[in-house]
Amino acid sequence: MRVIGGHARGRLLRAPAGSSTRPTSDRVREAVFSILSSMQRIEGATVLDLFAGSGALGIESLSRGASRAVLVDRSAEAVSAIRQNLGVLGSGAEAATVVRADAARFLESAPRFDVVLADPPYRYDRWDEVLALLSGLAGLLVVETGSGWEPGPEWETMKVRRYGGTVVTIARPAAQANVVRAEEGDS
Repeated sequence: MRVIGGHARGRLLRAPAGSSTRPTSDRVREAVFSILSSMQRIEGATVLDLFAGSGALGIESLSRGASRAVLVDRSAEAVSAIRQNLGVLGSGAEAATVVRADAARFLESAPRFDVVLADPPYRYDRWDEVLALLSGLAGLLVVETGSGWEPGPEWETMKVRRYGGTVVTIARPAAQANVVRAEEGDS
């Protein structure tokens, strides 16, 4: 694994010890950040890397100009790998906060984020709880799953892309989508 773009481009990242983490491939990460960049969603953004694993998504965000990133994982091995991987950012690592916590528990008191990147275990079964908490906290939600995934009526799906065995879904809260449509209708 390596950082794909930005000031830390090409720097190597290490995966956490053990087999419980499935790092996002370079190809998928490159595609996701290409989409986010075309939407002008990374530069200056506050980013949450939920189920962070190696921290590759949060680190990629900071390398590409995000102003702040919070990287959350419940595994001690993952948190250790994230802290080591942040070194590739040099002084930019100061814009990162690493939190060891369960995703839902963290979201109960989390601030709002411009972009939430979520790459949970493919068999994650607490989506209803996490999505309910995220609906008021996320400007944009990017989820990586192993199959088609629908976030539900509180979310508007903007893009779905398949990369081999990985499906990336980009969504925004439906209430936010309605506001944007109303503003576009006023112009």
